[in-house]
Amino acid sequence: MSGKVFIVGAGPGDPGLITVKALKALKLADVVLVDELVSEEILELLKELGKEIIDVGKRSGRHKKTQEEINELLVKLAKEGKKVVRLKGGDPFVFGRGGEEIEFLAENGIEFEVVPGISSSTAVPAYAGIPVTHRKYDPALVIITGRQERERLNWEALAKLNSTIVILMGVGTLEENVRKLIEFGKDPETPVAIIQNGTTEEQKVVVGKLENIVEKAEKEGVKPPAVIVIGGVVEILKKVENFIKNVKSSEELSVGKKELFNLISQL
Repeated sequence: MSGKVFIVGAGPGDPGLITVKALKALKLADVVLVDELVSEEILELLKELGKEIIDVGKRSGRHKKTQEEINELLVKLAKEGKKVVRLKGGDPFVFGRGGEEIEFLAENGIEFEVVPGISSSTAVPAYAGIPVTHRKYDPALVIITGRQERERLNWEALAKLNSTIVILMGVGTLEENVRKLIEFGKDPETPVAIIQNGTTEEQKVVVGKLENIVEKAEKEGVKPPAVIVIGGVVEILKKVENFIKNVKSSEELSVGKKELFNLISQL
């Protein structure tokens, strides 16, 4: 009897941002294929629940398994009759390759279900005090990847578009992306924020302008994972910065392994 695959988003880092439906899928799972960016608290929860965990995490230049191998493994495990969770950081359909996985599952006749997650593209800036949309600023939002797919971008159109730009996985290509935006007409004084380890206790925010953000990022030692926000909305951070720091240090809404275990036990 064939099993089933659940393509599940774990949220952007803060374990409290995983959804109830995602927890229910994890409770049902026989085996969980986890991404690099799944939080330590969620991994500890899976271990406490006795789940089989397969680490298939990928970072730029370091793949424990190729995407093709992951696809094949999902099919193999499902054909063994197992309930399989493919657990991804953020949302599986926002540059998470979840679309490729469900295509492969469908081609192989495997039943699947998608559980969306909170995307880092909006949640990480929010935790830093930056709304990606605001009526006083740009009327559009564009989310792009900093990886190889960027070569298919129309950089001239992007630079001239009156839009907030959010770049995921863009630290390694920051200098190139900034250069292209300025080259094609983006104002060098456009505000930029880079949020490293967003929504976690290690969150770090570096703010500058297109013309100096590369230098500032190098000086601050910015590393992945990080979300880059380009646009006037970054200016709001100045107005709310002190309040955001207070919220970050508060434990009122803190969610750890204990809270997750208590919640999943009731599902």
